[in-house]
Amino acid sequence: MPKPLTVVAFAGAALLVRRALRRRVQGSPLWPMPALDEPVSGRPRSRALRLLLASHETVAEGVVQLRLEGRGLPGWEPGAHLDLVLPSGLVRQYSLCGDPADTSSYTVATRLVEDGRGGSREVHERLREGMEIEVRGPRNRFPLVDAPSYVFVAGGIGITPILPMLRSLPDGAEWRLLYCGRTRASMPYLEEVVRLGAGRVTVVAEDEDGRPGLDALFADLPEEAAVYCCGPEGLLAAVAQRVPDVRFERFAAGVVSGGAFEVELRRSGKVLTVGADSSVLAAVRAELPDTAYSCEQGFCGTCRQRVLEGEAEHRDEWLTDTERGDSMLICVSRSRSGRLVLDM
Repeated sequence: MPKPLTVVAFAGAALLVRRALRRRVQGSPLWPMPALDEPVSGRPRSRALRLLLASHETVAEGVVQLRLEGRGLPGWEPGAHLDLVLPSGLVRQYSLCGDPADTSSYTVATRLVEDGRGGSREVHERLREGMEIEVRGPRNRFPLVDAPSYVFVAGGIGITPILPMLRSLPDGAEWRLLYCGRTRASMPYLEEVVRLGAGRVTVVAEDEDGRPGLDALFADLPEEAAVYCCGPEGLLAAVAQRVPDVRFERFAAGVVSGGAFEVELRRSGKVLTVGADSSVLAAVRAELPDTAYSCEQGFCGTCRQRVLEGEAEHRDEWLTDTERGDSMLICVSRSRSGRLVLDM
């Protein structure tokens, strides 16, 4: 029979070994193989958080601001956005417009789009203080770069990613902003923006002033200035015509374009043509209207489908390299091979 001291010694050694193994596995889940490198395409997926909706308030005509509270929230920098998973399951992206130093809450704002896809209406009408909301992120596709000077153009709710940028600029930075909207009452954070600008902000309310004068804004654009624009699609296009290398952020799904190609839906027995200015999702939903989708920007993964034949041209920010071997997000991705066969 083992002596008591021997039993205690073996038990202690076994406990130390288990702890060491646990630490090793946590550091490299595939141990003893090395941990996998981050994929060269696709983005690491953010851990979902469930946050308390502490505040739901109107900050401009047709615009509500949400403050979502939690503890030790991941940090972010100006230009970052959150994915909100709404109670219906829709996923929508909203720019963070609060204070990056605040690790206890996130602030976003959204305008009600009467003829939109339903996300903004759900935020305005169904979300209530005290609810728990699932969020993913933050992610930043619109970072503020170092530059000798800046020109910002914001249309309406497009001020949300730009506002933290203005707050973060050092004293003495050279910048100017054109902030336009339908009416002054519909322009969120207008008073703060004007206060931050100290003469560098031009406000254009279309019901009072007409269309913004973009030619005058860019007439004396410094050669190395960084130009940022966020707003409606028409404003983005107008700025891009004048400044091809503009940095921009859009809230609606952009136009998915490229050469036309065919898509065969193997299980449905259908062969569809995807036009040069259409998407696989649009073509598929014309035949299969119940096909699941949400963000239409390649962020959320809802519309992922299995590719049986053909080579996809991936334009999403969700799938990993391995997943792209046999899958695609049909809201944004297209075909390199002229024909795709999907398991639908």
